[in-house]
Amino acid sequence: MVLTIFETNKNTNAPLIRQILDLVPSWMLARCTEAHKSDKGRSRYKTFDQFVALTFGQLNKCFTLSDISTGIGVSETFISSLGLNQSPARSTMSDGNKKRNYKVFETLYDRLLSHYSHILSKRYQSHIIKEIEDRSIKLIDSTIISLCLSMFDWAKFRTAKGGIKIHTCWDDTMMIPDVVNITLAKLHDRYGLEQLVFAKGTIIVEDRAYFDFLLMLQRVKAENVFVTRIKTNTVYETIAELELPNDTDQDILRDEIIKLSGNKAIKTGIGEVRLRLVHVYKADENKIIEIITNQLDWTARTIADLYKKRWDIELFFKAIKQNLQIKTFVGTSKNAVKSQIYIALITYLLLQLIVRTIAKKKYAFSNFVEKIRICLTFCLTLYYVCNQVGEGAKKIRGKPQEELAFRTDLFS
Repeated sequence: MVLTIFETNKNTNAPLIRQILDLVPSWMLARCTEAHKSDKGRSRYKTFDQFVALTFGQLNKCFTLSDISTGIGVSETFISSLGLNQSPARSTMSDGNKKRNYKVFETLYDRLLSHYSHILSKRYQSHIIKEIEDRSIKLIDSTIISLCLSMFDWAKFRTAKGGIKIHTCWDDTMMIPDVVNITLAKLHDRYGLEQLVFAKGTIIVEDRAYFDFLLMLQRVKAENVFVTRIKTNTVYETIAELELPNDTDQDILRDEIIKLSGNKAIKTGIGEVRLRLVHVYKADENKIIEIITNQLDWTARTIADLYKKRWDIELFFKAIKQNLQIKTFVGTSKNAVKSQIYIALITYLLLQLIVRTIAKKKYAFSNFVEKIRICLTFCLTLYYVCNQVGEGAKKIRGKPQEELAFRTDLFS
C-alpha cells in the first residue's frame, strides 16, 4: 500500500513536509478529532493546524513557538502547500497547546500504528533469535525527561528537580512502541503501564524494576514468558544445575532451576513455581547479570539473547531524545508537554515508515533525520531524498549562472 503511493508519486510539486504529513490519512485525523471533540469552540486553530505546526516543529527542530510560526509563515505559497489558511501565531499555538486535549494525538498515534502495522512488521530489522523467531516479544522500560521545576511546577520529582517518565512497551516485531504512557517521574515503573500481562505465548523482557512476585504469578497463569533480572536480595533455593556447552557460550557461567523461598514469595504463591536462573558475564561492564525466567526448555543462549534485546528500546529512547523535540518543550502545561511527546512519537513512526519502505540502503536514524530536515521545505519527492540526495559536490550540467557581482559600497 505505502510502496504504491511512493512509487506513483515521484513528480509531486509539494514540499517534502507535505508529503510526510500526507502519510496520515485525513479521514483518520478527522475521526480522532470527532471522537475527542477537539475542534469544539475552535474556529481557526483546529486540530489539523496544531498537528501540522507541531510536526513541523519536530522535523525542523524548532525550540520555540516563535520558531514554528516564523518557519511556517515564510511565504503564502508554503502556508498553502501545508493545507493551512494562515500561519499560526505564537499566542494561538500557546492557547491550543494548553487547552486542546492531548488524547487526540495519543489516539492518532495508536490508530496510525494499527493502520501501518502490517507494513512495519514485514520490514523490521531486529536481530532474530532462531529458537523463538515466530514468537511475539514485548520489551518494557521507561525513560525520564528532566524538567525545570520553576517552569513545570506540576512535575515535581525531587526537592529541586522536576521530571516526567515515558513508560513504554516496545513491540519487537514492528520495532516501534505499541503502548506509551506519560506520568510524573516519581511514579514507580511497576505501575506505569496498565497492561503488563499479555496474550498467551507472549515473551516479556524487562529490567528488575518490574520484578514483582504477584505479577510473575499472573504471567505464569496467563502462559506468558517473562525474562528479567532478579533482585540482589531475593531468597531462593537451587533445585538443579543444568549442563552448559563446553566449546560455546563462554559468557554463560551458570544455568540452574530454582524456587523462590522467601516468605513473601511463598505467601504470594510464586514460591511453588519452578523457575530458571541464568548467570551471564557482561564483559563490557565486567559484571555478572542474573536473569530469571519461567521458561525451562529454551537454551541458556536464547535466554541471554532475549535479555540483550532490551538494548533495542534503549536505542529508541536515545534516538528520540537526540533527534526529535522531547527534551525542550514549547509549552509548560501538562497538556502541552504530552501533546508534544505524542506528536514526536507520530513523527518517529512516519520516519520509520519512510526509511523502511523507500530507502534502498540502511541509514543511521540520526543521519536520516538530518537529511529530511535539510530537504524539508524543498519540493523534492521522498524517493529522491531517500535515494538520490547524498554527500559530496554536485556539478551543474546546464549553462552555469552568471557570477555574482559584488558591489564595494553595498553597506554604504
